[in-house]
Amino acid sequence: MKKRQKRKAREISEKRRPRNREYTLVSCFFVLIFVSMIGYLIYFNYAKSDDFINSPYNTRQDTFSDRVVRGKIISADGQVLAQTNVYEDGTEERTYPYANMFAHVVGYDTNGKSGLESEANFQLLTSHEFFLNQMKNEFKNQKNTGDSVNTTLNADLQSTAYNALGDRRGAVVAIEPSTGKILVEMSRPDFDPNTISQNWDTLVNDSNDSSLLNRATNGAYPPGSTFKVVTALDYFRTKGSLEGFSYLCEGSITREDHTIRCYGGTVHGQEDFYSAFANSCNSAFAEIGTMLGGSSLKKTAEDLLFNKSLPLSSYKKSTFTLNGKSSVAEVMQTAIGQGNTLVSPMHMALITSAIANGGELMKPYLIDSVVSSDGETVKTTEPENYKRLMTTNEANILGKLMKGVVENGTASALNGRGYTVAGKTGSAEFDENGSSHSWFIGYSNVDDPDLVVAIIVENGGTGSEAAVPIAEQIFDAYYYDKQ
Repeated sequence: MKKRQKRKAREISEKRRPRNREYTLVSCFFVLIFVSMIGYLIYFNYAKSDDFINSPYNTRQDTFSDRVVRGKIISADGQVLAQTNVYEDGTEERTYPYANMFAHVVGYDTNGKSGLESEANFQLLTSHEFFLNQMKNEFKNQKNTGDSVNTTLNADLQSTAYNALGDRRGAVVAIEPSTGKILVEMSRPDFDPNTISQNWDTLVNDSNDSSLLNRATNGAYPPGSTFKVVTALDYFRTKGSLEGFSYLCEGSITREDHTIRCYGGTVHGQEDFYSAFANSCNSAFAEIGTMLGGSSLKKTAEDLLFNKSLPLSSYKKSTFTLNGKSSVAEVMQTAIGQGNTLVSPMHMALITSAIANGGELMKPYLIDSVVSSDGETVKTTEPENYKRLMTTNEANILGKLMKGVVENGTASALNGRGYTVAGKTGSAEFDENGSSHSWFIGYSNVDDPDLVVAIIVENGGTGSEAAVPIAEQIFDAYYYDKQ
């Protein structure tokens, strides 16, 4: 009898065992989900909440202005670029002391937001005043003072670039290649953010000038001969060396009934790779393009972030359309920076920064630190590696080519000025009449680079005509005005 009861109990236990295992697995599954949710909430609050709150699409930020006076935006050299004046009757006015000069990069705070006014909106409307002062202000029903944003922008260099470009259309970018700090970001035509509300209807219908467009980051231009740094890099990667290259320039080249001419029909004669680059010889680089082919050029271009996202909050993606099926004519045009390739001045500045920094691109940034109204540092931006675009050896080869442009080529006006420069000029044709934009990309103090510039002057002719003199003024201001 007892044996039968034990056997029965064992049978019941064995039947329950699989069911208990299922209950245990289901329980563990729900415990895991719960722990994961708690973990994500902790991660979100500590790591991601500020990003979501600071999103320009988050309209909740605007409610902060009911209790906080918007903070200042300040240049790296201590100049106020934007501030809020509070009058005796309690009304507030956002003012921009430099008016048009920083219009695109600093932006505006009425009729929507743009530039740093948008990017740093959360910081400007957050107050880290001493808590006793905040309590006192709350008790008096007064607003607290928002934090100030210290930028990387250099007011002196921005002013130099602005005045050098003058009334011409174009853009200038200057970056510190070892850190990614953006020292200059300037675009013209421009607008006065102090009067943007009054002039809004005119500006948004301004299709001829597109004054609201930040050409530095959102302009899309054919790169002209500045693209030859990409073609040169692809050639070096394919051949393993620049030595042994030889080309006899007769002023033009024809392949399959398509002709490419050197600028002004110049006959450069016998050239090696260095002299072809220094002379910006279209014929030689068209020939190089046909040797490389569309697929090879596309891979190298995309390694340099064409058709890719850029490490910026607002930008126009650069485009490159060649592939293995592209015609000889398309390859020839693209290899010299024409064809369908489009790029922004900021993107060309990033490529140049990588060259100057031994192939490593630092993440570009505009906000250096956030400081409370009491002068306490709330947050500091540390330089950050973004991506290696090329090897150190490749960067050195391109740097040597670009140094030759200044010493023996189209940017010789920058030679012998008390500082060394490596660069590349460009003339980017944009219509059937041969009208061209003027380009220059380059960096100073070649052995230990200090400053990268990228400049475009719309309808400015050759790079040496319009863009190089602007670069000269910026480099001079950088080295001589601070002494």
